[in-house]
Amino acid sequence: MSSQALHPLQRLIRVREFGLLAIIILISVGMSFASPYFLTWSNMRAIMLSFSIEGIVVIGMTILLIVGGIDLSVGSVVCLSMVIGGALFLAGIDPWIASLIAIACCGFIGFLMGQIVTRIGLHFFIVSLAVMVIARGLCLLITRGTPQSLFSLPPSFKFIGQGTIKGLPFVIVIFFVLIALFDVLLRRSTLFRRVYYTGSNEKAARFSGINTNRTKVICATICSTLAGVAGVVYMARFGAATPQFGVGMELSVIAAAVIGGASLNGGSGTIAGAVLGAGLLSLVTSSLILLDVPVYWQDIIRGGILLVAVTADHMLNSRKSRG
Repeated sequence: MSSQALHPLQRLIRVREFGLLAIIILISVGMSFASPYFLTWSNMRAIMLSFSIEGIVVIGMTILLIVGGIDLSVGSVVCLSMVIGGALFLAGIDPWIASLIAIACCGFIGFLMGQIVTRIGLHFFIVSLAVMVIARGLCLLITRGTPQSLFSLPPSFKFIGQGTIKGLPFVIVIFFVLIALFDVLLRRSTLFRRVYYTGSNEKAARFSGINTNRTKVICATICSTLAGVAGVVYMARFGAATPQFGVGMELSVIAAAVIGGASLNGGSGTIAGAVLGAGLLSLVTSSLILLDVPVYWQDIIRGGILLVAVTADHMLNSRKSRG
């Protein structure tokens, strides 16, 4: 049955975001009975803060997945942003300027990855894997393996990660601004529509006049830049730069994007879906903590969710290819 022949409610149910929203509501209802602490403001605030900062990275990862790439280095790049920003601040540079330099460095890393992928022909997976190790090594080198205390950061800077506007954490405001910005760009901008064309069929996109290499480089740069932004927000929130921070973050970020509808084969995905995917993972993590599930089981469950999402993505793509 074609989608045009369906009732509006049936079409709504078929939308992936609607399914994710329904799962989130079901888990929330179940957890409200399972734990008296679930519906408290402090728990809701912790969930929103958690998925808002990581969600900034998810936005970039989603765009890169749509164009057909993947970035395993985001966790290390987030950490590198914190470390560079923190080291420059401790060297006497204004924290705002130090943060801009840190974000620019992260953006350059993404640009460099894009150049290597498009000019040499290596896959994003391999290049970002190498960058993940290099960036983590740089973090340890700069800090000598010791966490940097940044408690002397000025209050105006700490406001980025710790401030509130009418009770709403400022981090969430930043997150929603970025969601709105990139959602509009992906839906309305000609440049960003090329991301879908390139991810769907790179060869056809190239024949139609799209500079697919430049599109890939732009997406890789955006992904790393947003990871840099998240690193600065983490620095402002915790008042520290820890060289071990962000280990394993790439798993949850890729999982959130894939659960939200971004395909590992490229060509599909939305910012709204990715945000709901990030929200679902944060909700699951919070629920497991409240249910006192051991931490190693939490990793197993998150990995299982990713496996299910990737399997579902593969099955959907196989069905599409068979027509």
